Amino acid sequence: MRARFEDLPERLASAFVLAPVALACLWVGGVSWAVLVALAGIGLATEWVRIVTVRPTALPGLALPVLVAAACLATAAGFVAPALALLGVAAAGLATAGDSGAAGRLWLAGGMIYVGLAGMAATWLRLGTASGRGNVLFVLAIVWASDTGAYLVGRFVGGPKLVPRISPSKTWAGMVGGVVFAIAAGLVVAKLFAAGATLGGIAVSIALAAASQAGDLLESAFKRRFGVKHSSRLIPGHGGLLDRLDGVLAAVPVAAILVLALGADAELWR
Repeated sequence: MRARFEDLPERLASAFVLAPVALACLWVGGVSWAVLVALAGIGLATEWVRIVTVRPTALPGLALPVLVAAACLATAAGFVAPALALLGVAAAGLATAGDSGAAGRLWLAGGMIYVGLAGMAATWLRLGTASGRGNVLFVLAIVWASDTGAYLVGRFVGGPKLVPRISPSKTWAGMVGGVVFAIAAGLVVAKLFAAGATLGGIAVSIALAAASQAGDLLESAFKRRFGVKHSSRLIPGHGGLLDRLDGVLAAVPVAAILVLALGADAELWR
């Protein structure tokens, strides 16, 4: 049993350091949140560049983190359409420029879209509306709860593997545990904002938990494709930013699409 949780102390220590910083920036919003998201985008993009074996000191590898941060900051300033155009043009340029080979160029372009859109979505969700703070907190709580539930239930219960060829440690029990924890987290956030979660809010919790777990599997497949175990050694117990934020990268664009569909002042838990 101890071996199953040997990395838990490091995970908890990292969470106690990083979570308060993220939550404080989220609560304050404005420049604090925009800068945090842009810095995270730089770190995520840099890890992506290193994994796809493109030299991070060459122009294409340097361009990716800089342009991702620029798109996030442009979104924070209200220039959403130009930021989207920047991502599209930059991805097209990265797909055709440089000496990293056709496959390397396509992986660079994919990183621009994947990391850049997630950064823009996280920034846009927190902008100017009364529900922005609650919506981002709702998404983060669901992703963190899903990750925690999958980890704890998967380690305690074990059982059949979910997708062993992609991630040998993930189980069906862990997947179900992650969804249950995510629903509970959604209910807590709804209560925090003096509202009762509706069936629609519970459905959104399940959808975001599914997106989070899909992002986790996608990152596992990505790392397996390039033969790496961790995206970096930045965060003790977790690895790198891609390892820690894989669920967020997948969930925040889904949340942004839902808010676009429901209206700018929509509260995701209702």
